[in-house]
Amino acid sequence: MPQPATPSWSASQLRRDLRARANDLARAQDLLHDLAPGPEPAIIFGRDEQGRHGNFHPASYENICADPSWLRRLAKPHTASRRSRARKDWQWMELDSANSSDALLMNIFCHPKVFDGAILAPAVAKLLNVDPTAQPCFGIKPGVPLKNLRKGRSKLPSELTDRTEIDLQLGNLFVEAKLTESNFQTAAPSLVERYRDLETIFDVAGLPRKILYSPATHPLAEDFSQLEEPTASPSPPNPGPSRTLIQGYQLIRNVLAAYAVDASFCVLCDGRRRDLIEIWYSILSAVLRPTFAARLKLLTWQELSITLPKDLQQFLETKYGIIQTSGQGSPIFKP
Repeated sequence: MPQPATPSWSASQLRRDLRARANDLARAQDLLHDLAPGPEPAIIFGRDEQGRHGNFHPASYENICADPSWLRRLAKPHTASRRSRARKDWQWMELDSANSSDALLMNIFCHPKVFDGAILAPAVAKLLNVDPTAQPCFGIKPGVPLKNLRKGRSKLPSELTDRTEIDLQLGNLFVEAKLTESNFQTAAPSLVERYRDLETIFDVAGLPRKILYSPATHPLAEDFSQLEEPTASPSPPNPGPSRTLIQGYQLIRNVLAAYAVDASFCVLCDGRRRDLIEIWYSILSAVLRPTFAARLKLLTWQELSITLPKDLQQFLETKYGIIQTSGQGSPIFKP
């Protein structure tokens, strides 16, 4: 029987669901865990005395610990832990959080039946349109070229690139992973305009924008207390100064990073996050070059899960609620 189409969830709804799932998993398996501080606290996991880490599939975690470059990724501190710790004896890391999209990414691509140390599973490689021999590389910084706006002296190449991080590189494919993030970041036009290839790739006027208003100013209140019926309605608040921001700043940088090295780019996000999917397509619609746009893709975790081994599918369903349902798929742009 066909299952209903996936509903649209907000970032907060997904965070609450993941917190409940992680809490149930931690209690059922007696896993080391705590509640992160903050207004929307997430469950955080740690490595227990038995060598288990509740944020990872056991087979994936074993592979991660056996690969020094992958293991270093687990040592990335979470910015919130620098301000406040769940416990004084535990500086939790970014990938300890049940909300971490990077942890989800590693759960999949570090699983021995997805990548056995030499090749990717054929079904996964085919879906992503990459060579099966592509090696998963996490947290790379390709360097997005910037305009040389300073005059009077030559610049070293390192001075003319930013430090944009790509979550995963598979051969000629860059992958950006998202889960509970609220958006793809916003930025002032001046920040976006720093990039060398911006006008080559994008119709800049067609990039999505968001207008922010300063707190409104209110007119003096009128006293109608002595009248049975006021002769005029109070004036509406006067909007304060506004500024325009460009949405999808992170995606713009990722696309420019791929263009600079003649690579492809894929966004991996949850099929329930229609808001993120809409932002991606608004960015894609502003790409000027059709041949390059054909190398830009969107894939949902739910679509990817179909190609994964059964034990990993079960883990993703239990911990993340990731299951394939009809009507949720998003088209994948392939060359």
